[in-house]
Amino acid sequence: MFTNIPNIFVFLYSEKDFLMILDIVLLIAGLALIVFGADILVDGSSSIARRSGVSEFVIGLTIVGMGTSAPEMVVSWVGAFQGNSDVAIGNILGSNIFNTMLILGVTAILLPIGITESNRRRDIPLHFLVTVLVLALGLNATLFRRGTDTLSLVDGIVMLVLFAAYMWMSFRSQDKTMAASDEKSRPIWLAVIMVLGGLAGLVFGGRLFVNHGVALAERLGVSDKFIAITLLAGGTSLPELATCVVAAAKKKGALALGNIIGSNIFNLLLILGGSAVIHPISFADLNFVDVGVLVLSAAALWLSCLSPRRNKIGRVNGVFFVLIWISYMAYLVIDLYK
Repeated sequence: MFTNIPNIFVFLYSEKDFLMILDIVLLIAGLALIVFGADILVDGSSSIARRSGVSEFVIGLTIVGMGTSAPEMVVSWVGAFQGNSDVAIGNILGSNIFNTMLILGVTAILLPIGITESNRRRDIPLHFLVTVLVLALGLNATLFRRGTDTLSLVDGIVMLVLFAAYMWMSFRSQDKTMAASDEKSRPIWLAVIMVLGGLAGLVFGGRLFVNHGVALAERLGVSDKFIAITLLAGGTSLPELATCVVAAAKKKGALALGNIIGSNIFNLLLILGGSAVIHPISFADLNFVDVGVLVLSAAALWLSCLSPRRNKIGRVNGVFFVLIWISYMAYLVIDLYK
C-alpha cells in the first residue's frame, strides 16, 4: 500500500503513528490559540476599560473573569443536570485552588501585582468570606450538626442573589485609580470584537489542548489517574492561566487580579449556586484536605495584602503560593497511588 510513497513519509506507515502526530499538531494548535486568544482578550478588555471609564480591575472581575470561567460553568452545570455532584464540586474546588495558588502565584512572580485600597478592604476579604460561606452552607451537618451536607435549592438562590449584589456593588463603588486612561484606545466596536474573539480562542483552544493532550497521553500509555490530576485538573483553568500571564507581561496586574477574584467568586456563587438550583449538590464525600487547601488559598491571598503598608502582592508571596500548590499536587499524587 505504501510502496510508492517517498521515504520521507514512511514513518506514517502505522495508523497509530499518524494519529499521534495529529494529536501533537492539534495540541500545539490549541496552545497557540490559547496564547493568541489571551493576548487579544487582554488588549480588548483594557480598551473597553479606557473607553467606558471602568477600571481594569472591574473589567477583569466581570467580563474577563466570567468569560474565562465558561469551561467550569459548562462542566459543572452539565454534571448537575446529570445528577453528578462530584463533578460540580471537584471542578470548582480544584479550579479555585489552581487559580489562586498557581496562576496568581506565577503572575506575582512575573510581575508584582498592585492592589488598591478597595481591593484590600473589600474584594479580597469578600473572596475569603464567600469561600467560607459556601463551605458552611454545604457542610451543615458536619459543622453545625443540623440538616445534611448538601447545597439545597434555597442555598443556590441565596448564592445567586449574593453574586448579583456583588457585581452591582463592584460597578457602583469601583476604584478607577489603576485604569490606564492615558493610553491610546481602540474603537469600542473593535475592542468588543477582540474580547469575544479572545474568549472564543481561549475556550476552543483549551478544548483542543485538553482533548488531544489526553489522547496523546493515552497513546503513550500514561495512566488515567495521572491524566486526571494533570491535564484534566488544569484544563478548565487554562484560560485564566493564559490571560493572567499575558496581563503580567503587558504590566496589567489589576486586570490579572480581577480575573482571578472574579473567576473564583463566579465559580462559587454563580456556578455552584446555579448547579444547586438545577439539582441539590452533595458535599458528603468531600475530601477535607481539599477543603482545607481551598480555605488556606483564600486566607493566604488575604494575608498577603493585610498590612496597610503593602500595595502589592509581591514575588515572595507568589513563590509561597506556588509552593503550596506544588505540595497539594504532591499530596494528590501520593494519595492516588497509596
